[in-house]
Amino acid sequence: MKLIGKLLTWLIVAILVIIIALYLLLQTRWGAGWITGWINSHSEYHIAFDKMDHRFSSPSHLELLNVTFGRNGKPATVVAKRVNIGLSSRQLTDPLHADTILLQDGTLNLSPDTASLPLQADSLRLENMAFNSPRTGWDLSAQRVNGGVAPWLPKAGKVLGDKANFQISAGSLTLNDIPASNVLVQGNIDGEQVTLSTFGADVAQGSMTGNARRSADGGWHVDRLRLNDIRLQSDKTLSAFLYPLTTLASLTLEQVDITDARLQGPDWAVTDLDLSLRDLTLRGDSWQSEDGRLSMNASEFIVGSVHLFDPIVNADLTPQGVTLRQFTSRWERGMVRTSGSWLRDENRLVLDEVALAGLEYTLPDNWKALWMQPLPAWLESLTIGRLSLSRNLVIDIDPTFPWQITSLDGVGNQLQLVKNRQWGAWSGNATFNGAAATFNRVDVRNPSIAFNANASAITISELSAFAGKGLLEATAVISQLPGRQAKVSLNGRAVPVNVLQQWGWPEIPLAGDSNLHLTASGAISATELLKPSVNARLQVTDSKGQKLEQTIRNGEVSSAPAPASPAPAANTAPAP
Repeated sequence: MKLIGKLLTWLIVAILVIIIALYLLLQTRWGAGWITGWINSHSEYHIAFDKMDHRFSSPSHLELLNVTFGRNGKPATVVAKRVNIGLSSRQLTDPLHADTILLQDGTLNLSPDTASLPLQADSLRLENMAFNSPRTGWDLSAQRVNGGVAPWLPKAGKVLGDKANFQISAGSLTLNDIPASNVLVQGNIDGEQVTLSTFGADVAQGSMTGNARRSADGGWHVDRLRLNDIRLQSDKTLSAFLYPLTTLASLTLEQVDITDARLQGPDWAVTDLDLSLRDLTLRGDSWQSEDGRLSMNASEFIVGSVHLFDPIVNADLTPQGVTLRQFTSRWERGMVRTSGSWLRDENRLVLDEVALAGLEYTLPDNWKALWMQPLPAWLESLTIGRLSLSRNLVIDIDPTFPWQITSLDGVGNQLQLVKNRQWGAWSGNATFNGAAATFNRVDVRNPSIAFNANASAITISELSAFAGKGLLEATAVISQLPGRQAKVSLNGRAVPVNVLQQWGWPEIPLAGDSNLHLTASGAISATELLKPSVNARLQVTDSKGQKLEQTIRNGEVSSAPAPASPAPAANTAPAP
């Protein structure tokens, strides 16, 4: 027994000597280098520090100087000038679980290539640290980071663990290429749920404050978000800029307020934006709302070729769709005003009234192609209860057939302009008139048109204009059925004999003014040429009484003098 007692005594003494030797060695550069070298050669980790500092005034704290930790052959996970480890009696049963860990003046790198941290602590504190987390879905870089996490129980892929409270501030931060400064975040983690009870930052020369929470399915619920004086420039298109919102499982915005914001991208911009949004949930490309509201105004709003000045929008969001209480804007040197509703079930837009006044609008070069293209799925139908036009100028600069109408006025009632995602005049009636117009370099005065549309046909009851000294009057019927057959009857009195030449009719070998009568028919198809389907007959009598008749059969022209008969000369012009 005495021998066993002596052996135990000497074993304890030997252990104490080893501990004391390690304690003394770790406080020297040579000893710290020798011990860390042994660890590096016998594990997958790489650790290095200059020396360990320990003071009996704080016996439960160890301080490592100039620390580097990571996985062999990979970027370092932690680089810090000082690492202070607070010990407790827990080290007797769980040596890798510290009471406190303090990282000072260094960098914390977390990416798929870096090593997970093998330590745990009741509290982790950061002082003047940098933080980098690339290629993790959150491309994050932060400097001058201070704060704490309690408890700190990191796991693979979860640097903060499954359950913790945290409060972190950063002097500067960049998240997914968006820079911010003076950042403060406070909240907690509970499994897959994250609560940000408070967050704030200076962003894009402005400020951001709010609170939010993330659910276990990855959806975010923003209870409050306020953005003030934002000045943001992006190199992304508007759809690319907003795309990250569609990648979330869901995004619920309870209250969002934006004040005096200026945002700009390569094909879009908004200045002096004030926006108030309530109760909106985004899921992919869709949205839902029980009792939402949107109010917005700005100095300018640009998307592609659309440039609005002083737009004002007020709308209510409901499960059934959107009630547009007000939309007004200055556009193309004029004014636009409308109100109405969009119905979700039928993807139908119903505008109670649309008023266009004082516009000077040039049609886009590809407006005909846009007219034929199917509209987005959310716009199956568009109906305007009342359309009013006042003093508008409309221009088409197509070199093959340029035209313009000045001082265009008009009214329309119950006009269905979109059906099955296709533009058209599908139903309703309208009357339009202008002060003057030019169609392919032919000037006319007081052009006017009146039509009525239904499911079977568009009936043009009046189409008239003064040309030269005379008057052109026409009626037409255009079928709404797939063949799109059209019939036109045109009469001209005391009009230039070749008034129709610039509009596609062959030259007439007469001169001066004339009386004329034209009947024509053809198929207006989106996929077939018009000319081969045209059949027409034109009768012309000039001011000398000479007559000429031309016919078109399947697009081919033939002409012959009309039978001689007395006819009144075309020398009487109606008053314009």
